[in-house]
Amino acid sequence: MLGMFDLVKKAMFAGVGAAVITKDKVEKNLQEMVDKGKMTADEAKDLSSKIIEAGEKETEQARNEATRLFTDMLNRAQVVTQDQIESLEKRVRDLEGRWHREFPNDGES
Repeated sequence: MLGMFDLVKKAMFAGVGAAVITKDKVEKNLQEMVDKGKMTADEAKDLSSKIIEAGEKETEQARNEATRLFTDMLNRAQVVTQDQIESLEKRVRDLEGRWHREFPNDGES
């Protein structure tokens, strides 16, 4: 069954492209295989679930990798992110608060 899973998945990716495979497209293609007698309805249902699950995992992995690469690129380009700005603002507020507690009359006439 796993060999068939790989074969069908590769055929679908080749036919419509990984980026546009949808649950409906997977189910439609598998139903065509059922209609042609190449697999049972139960096999198609099981295979559909596996293909969709694998696609979701691959999409999540690609999203995580893209985020990591984008963050790395920003860091190398020395672009400051909103999180970094907020972190620095918090550090400045903390230091100012500490300064005013330690030297309450500093700068006053």
